[in-house]
Amino acid sequence: MSYQQTSESPLFKRSVIANAVLISLIGISSAPVTATSVQADNIDERAPYEDNAPFRPATLHPSQTDFGGIGLMQMPSGRMAAEGEFMLGGTFNDEYNHYTISLQLMPWLETTLRYTLVQDMMYSSNSSYSGDTEYTDKGIDFKVRFLEENNWMPETSIGIRDIGGTGLFDGEFIAATKRFGNLDLTLGLGWGYIGQSGNITNPLCSKNEKYCIRDTGPIDNVGTVKPDRWFKGNSAIFGGIEYQTPYQPLRLKLEYDGNDYSSDFPVTNGATDMPQHTPWNVGILYKMQKWADLRLSYERGDTLTFGVTINTNFNDITQVWRDEPEAEYAPKANSANPDWETVATQLGSNAGYNQAEILTNGENITVKGEQVKYRDDDTAQKRAALLLSQNRPDSVKTYTFVETSHDMEITSASYDADKFDQFANNGYLGAKLDDAKLSSDQIDRSSEQTIASNQEALDYGIEPYLSQSFGGPESFYFYSVGLNTKASYRLAQNLELTGSVTFNLADNYDKFNYVEDSPHISNFAVPRVRTLFRAYVHDNPVRMGRLQLTWMDQLSDDFYMQAYGGYLESMFAGVGGEVLYRPENSNWALGMDANLIAQRDPDSWFGVYTEEYNEFDGGCDGAYTVHCAARVLDKGQTGFITAYYMPQWSLLRNTLFKVGVGQFLGQDRGVRADFSKQFNSGMIAGVYASKSDLSADEFGEGSFTKGFYISIPFDILTVKPSTSRAKFDWQPLTRDGGQMLNRQYELFSVTDGRSPWYTRKVQ
Repeated sequence: MSYQQTSESPLFKRSVIANAVLISLIGISSAPVTATSVQADNIDERAPYEDNAPFRPATLHPSQTDFGGIGLMQMPSGRMAAEGEFMLGGTFNDEYNHYTISLQLMPWLETTLRYTLVQDMMYSSNSSYSGDTEYTDKGIDFKVRFLEENNWMPETSIGIRDIGGTGLFDGEFIAATKRFGNLDLTLGLGWGYIGQSGNITNPLCSKNEKYCIRDTGPIDNVGTVKPDRWFKGNSAIFGGIEYQTPYQPLRLKLEYDGNDYSSDFPVTNGATDMPQHTPWNVGILYKMQKWADLRLSYERGDTLTFGVTINTNFNDITQVWRDEPEAEYAPKANSANPDWETVATQLGSNAGYNQAEILTNGENITVKGEQVKYRDDDTAQKRAALLLSQNRPDSVKTYTFVETSHDMEITSASYDADKFDQFANNGYLGAKLDDAKLSSDQIDRSSEQTIASNQEALDYGIEPYLSQSFGGPESFYFYSVGLNTKASYRLAQNLELTGSVTFNLADNYDKFNYVEDSPHISNFAVPRVRTLFRAYVHDNPVRMGRLQLTWMDQLSDDFYMQAYGGYLESMFAGVGGEVLYRPENSNWALGMDANLIAQRDPDSWFGVYTEEYNEFDGGCDGAYTVHCAARVLDKGQTGFITAYYMPQWSLLRNTLFKVGVGQFLGQDRGVRADFSKQFNSGMIAGVYASKSDLSADEFGEGSFTKGFYISIPFDILTVKPSTSRAKFDWQPLTRDGGQMLNRQYELFSVTDGRSPWYTRKVQ
């Protein structure tokens, strides 16, 4: 993961305290769940748990399995959680430790990411490479609901476990779940790991012989998707009962297991014996609070398993603000002697228009500025109009509010001044702000003169950062924490100079020793554009992160551009540019960027590599005292043509697709796809994958680059409204293929006001 401030927010107006709060609350696991949704009978997916009423009428909350995802214990069910449900879980027994993240991305789609540490088995036999790190397996699960529960039909889902993983737990299933009073009954059919007991004949085998045999060996190219294994080989019936006791916190589970554990990894590749004395598993679940479940089960007749789950709902997280009250309604109170400079300052503090400028031609007053407080345009414009109403002379008939970004006009809205006063004074029944709105085409903005400005050239700040990754061979968890000091200076209109210095306070990247077979020269398929990360963080804890000159401009109504040069990120310098076509209020956009780059020398603030092979200390056979050579990118090009699309379909509501085609940092070429979903609170969860022309063998473990991220609005975690965001990015393995340049600005974010995504109104 990495902490990033996204480019749609204004630079550096952040307090250290606010950022520290953000880091400390990254899990957001204690956020209350307040909304209620009843699916069938007394199934209540989001009903709040009341500490003082444990014997209230019982309601069933879908709970997680040992593997993550909604279900019983080992087996899944047909149930889905409420949309937006986010669950962190851990399950522990003598054979496995499972760490899971589950997100109900859509009402019909459940996603789960899982890391499993196999107990008493090492990551590799080479202790100088992986030390005492336990064998680590990463898995991704999907479950899709195709039938909702009603009075007659069960909730029915189909799922795939461990898609694109190592094959340790890969399996498929169809499960149906029906509620009868206080009982939730599940019946399912499983294949692979879920159906290993083979208690029935695979029903697909009679249709086609290819389904009779399943390749049960480990997947050679870890990370690749193997649909040719799906629904093949052994199959088994599984099922179970979940009983909600009258004591609300307590739930009981009984499960008939479809796996006999004869082919589990510790059995086939280790010295562990996992006999199944009985296929019946029993368990209890205790709900400690609204946000925590404790699970205890007795499985296989001899295995005690403990689990814990903490959860929140991204749709239901609410903001609690301590905001400055809006200005009083006092039309023309100061019109005889208006103080426009004071108004410009108030437009920033009260209405959120940063770098505000006020212009007028006598009949219209225009306010221009970057909106930094309110995702709801109506809120910002109403607050601003109240300030203008107090100061406008009789000649002013209209107001225009222009949202800017880096001196570019992004979007505008206009109001009839008199009609706004009627709305603000509730002058008629059912008064609405929209009644005062005008088309911007009706406003004459010619001959406008600036009468006040609150623009400042210098901006600076300091913020903490956190970089982390999971599942590496040297250590299950890598981290780097520190401080990032930033500054920007507006040299001229549209021209900005930005810089940052990074202080690494603590990390464990001294363990990171990614190497190839050769002890002297690492002859990689692509240059080491990311696997030299340790040299930039651990070996050089104080570094210049960025020093960049940026020009942004609006070429026409719908075309935007930027050109930039300098030290573009912590590992690369160069020059580049981007153009974006984005019609206002459109659900699509098209952009292109191109960059000439060189890899920075980690031992120099300003130097770059000038040779393809360079010597450095470390990285040979895990012995960091050895002097070695590595292939780097002394010069190269990277860039993409990217399409952005926000579907209007109910099936994929509030989602964004980004697909780019081009050349990656390592000079490999391919496609980068990104899909994200925004929830009612403004939380965004996304996944991405980069597939290039590198083969799985050339790429290495993982086969291709993929990861997920969460983008969190600041105003969820602080008591002040804000349009700023923090992004937490997770990428499982550090590899050099399919890597992107970390550009400071992306025009799609900069121009967000054209058709809001990052600043979409809270539902």
